[in-house]
Amino acid sequence: MKRILSTAFSLAALCLLVNAQQKGFGQNDPEAKKVLDAASAKVKAYKTLKAGFTFKLESANGKTNETKKGTMLMKGTKYRVTFAGQEIFCDGTNTWTYDKRSNEVQVSKVDNSANTITPQKLFTNFYDKDFLYKLNADIKLNGKATQEIEMTPYDKNKPFFKVLLWVDKTTKTISGTKVLNKDGNKYSITVNSSAPNAAITDDQFVFDQKKYPGVEVIDLR
Repeated sequence: MKRILSTAFSLAALCLLVNAQQKGFGQNDPEAKKVLDAASAKVKAYKTLKAGFTFKLESANGKTNETKKGTMLMKGTKYRVTFAGQEIFCDGTNTWTYDKRSNEVQVSKVDNSANTITPQKLFTNFYDKDFLYKLNADIKLNGKATQEIEMTPYDKNKPFFKVLLWVDKTTKTISGTKVLNKDGNKYSITVNSSAPNAAITDDQFVFDQKKYPGVEVIDLR
């Protein structure tokens, strides 16, 4: 699940497809950058953020194999994601990945390398370093005018080759994303609700073992 979330969230604000027919091979679209910069600045101005989302997996044959809802809390370098019977807690130093089915939690040190994706990284200017991007024509998403950005990673060894990022044209906030994998599968995340500057306490980003009776702790630090 952690891999899926990382892929989906990062893809949400990361990748964009640009090829020889686009605004110059190897050059990013300045209009797309304006949209990305505005969305990044909007989120970075929040002290906290609470969001609800829907995750959908479509197989290569076009069938929807999985649809699940989740929530995310974010405060500075801290975050918490609840999704499909699993929870990820991060207090900025340690990360706890809890699986409800096995009643097991893995604890590890935060990895700040370029190979890892966190919710915070999705809302910064990561896109200038790792992706090419362009602005597509506006679309309607859930009845709202939406700007669509198409992205592609510089690293061709990534498991995905194209990502569509959707930004609400009025609020300048990310409203969803779709990731196209090389195996034909498609992952999409739609933001259903967003509460900037919600009342969130620091203890919500720490795994409290007392609240999970009998949990098995696997410490990888």
